[in-house]
Amino acid sequence: MDIQVQSFAVTNLRRRPVVVETGGFIAGFTPDTDNPYMNYATPLPGAEPTEQDVAALIAIFRERGLLPRLEFAPQAAPAVAPALRAAGFGTEAVHEYLICTPRTLALPRSGVSPHVESPTTDEEFTELDAALAEAFGGVFDPSPQGAVRLRRTQQSGGAVRFVRDPRGGIAGGASCSPPAENTAELTGVGTRPACRGRGIAAAVTASLTEAMFHQGAGSVWLEYSGEGSRRVYERAGYRPQGTRLYLSLPPAQQP
Repeated sequence: MDIQVQSFAVTNLRRRPVVVETGGFIAGFTPDTDNPYMNYATPLPGAEPTEQDVAALIAIFRERGLLPRLEFAPQAAPAVAPALRAAGFGTEAVHEYLICTPRTLALPRSGVSPHVESPTTDEEFTELDAALAEAFGGVFDPSPQGAVRLRRTQQSGGAVRFVRDPRGGIAGGASCSPPAENTAELTGVGTRPACRGRGIAAAVTASLTEAMFHQGAGSVWLEYSGEGSRRVYERAGYRPQGTRLYLSLPPAQQP
């Protein structure tokens, strides 16, 4: 599964507005933001980069004024992490990823789960972007570009879902990438703090996962941020499968 997830990561980065390929790496950039989670690289499965390959990758980020950064499944390219660490890259995080298949998917009971919708209007995409920004505690700010990215995800073959707040606005939601390599990535599951504990994350997770299976994906994968969210995903049918490594080059180490 590591190779499938890594192959997906390569294909998904190639969907970015700006893509640069060098020395066994794919770097994907989003020009309207310097957010490191929107600008990063990943290796091709089995890549064995040289010192010169890593230096070239660093240069690609430096010329854009961005943090050199990678996300990848290390078991799919075992030679990559040692080569990056030799150049001064450090570990940001190691995240476990979970996988759901049509066989393991567990849908919430109807009548108990919150009503899930797909955004259709500019107002709904904008409100969802604002809700997710609040849910993630300022990791990113709500913006017109964020709303456009959500709409683009839906229009390009992915899916976006949300749950309304009975008091007005949107309580929470998430999105899922278009399928590639027979899998898809579910990301950004977030609920406004005042609306948590209502089953919103579980509802949008199940809805998005089911939507990808209807589009023919053989699996959906995601990363979780804590044991509470992990339990939500496991109840929806997600199971531990592997790890993803996040590496970046601290400014003091950049040549």
